[in-house]
Amino acid sequence: MHRSRTPLAAVHAASSTPAADTAVFLHGLGGWTHNWAALIDLLRASVHCLALDLPGFGRSEPPPDGVVTVERLAAAVADHLDRTGHRRVHLVGNSLGGLTALHLADRRPELVATLTLVSPVLPALPPPQALRVSLLALPGAPRLYARLLSARSPDRQLDDLYGLVYADPALIGAEQRAVEARERSRRAELPHAPGMLAEGVRAVVRSHLRQGPSSAWHQAHRITVPTLLVYGRKDRLVPFRTAHRAYAAFRDARLLTLPGVGHAAMQERPAPVAAAIRALITDARRTPPTRAT
Repeated sequence: MHRSRTPLAAVHAASSTPAADTAVFLHGLGGWTHNWAALIDLLRASVHCLALDLPGFGRSEPPPDGVVTVERLAAAVADHLDRTGHRRVHLVGNSLGGLTALHLADRRPELVATLTLVSPVLPALPPPQALRVSLLALPGAPRLYARLLSARSPDRQLDDLYGLVYADPALIGAEQRAVEARERSRRAELPHAPGMLAEGVRAVVRSHLRQGPSSAWHQAHRITVPTLLVYGRKDRLVPFRTAHRAYAAFRDARLLTLPGVGHAAMQERPAPVAAAIRALITDARRTPPTRAT
């Protein structure tokens, strides 16, 4: 794994227990650290929580050459953990962040104690909504997307986003909506934002086209740490049918499926997700690691 030169913006929520383990959170395509706020509120009593903005997203600067791949995202996270002295973290990723977490756990296993993947975009035939999102990878699409967004108010943009990501947008509170509206307005002023969104889509497509040992499914077979898989049964972006294939692929897996939940279970139903992560971490502490660290 090559070394990244892209520093990452981070939000750290310290546990009241100084000796607690650390959980690291990686958002999905177009996301940012705030996507984990509700889950972190429920977990910070038992673990230190570190949420990272992936390169080009949130408040992290884009890569110098503007190119995003899953390998580069994972390298940037690994570089952050190396520089801050973190080892054997409880790694949690959603969507593209889940794919990044999988790659990191495969390439740098000494960094990861447990792995939690929330609606990871593992290779599969995508549903219609995901195919529409994939059009952003086409040449010229970012400029067109930016023009379309400029014609829609932040409120309309949020309605579109929530309708895609959430099974029930009515669950979104006024405070969350206000925070995310401000962030979207801020990002609308960043020249690199549309291009980074397109690059994130391309990163997923490139990953899905990989064959043999470097494919995501082969990586899943190599993961030995305890793994929690979280899927919403009404996910419009990741087909629910991949849940049981993923459960069979990982060596030490547990599966949480949530009815009436979409692509971001940690936001829609943070309580059961937090409970499952706490159980995963507790059980991992009781069981000696099966690999050298």
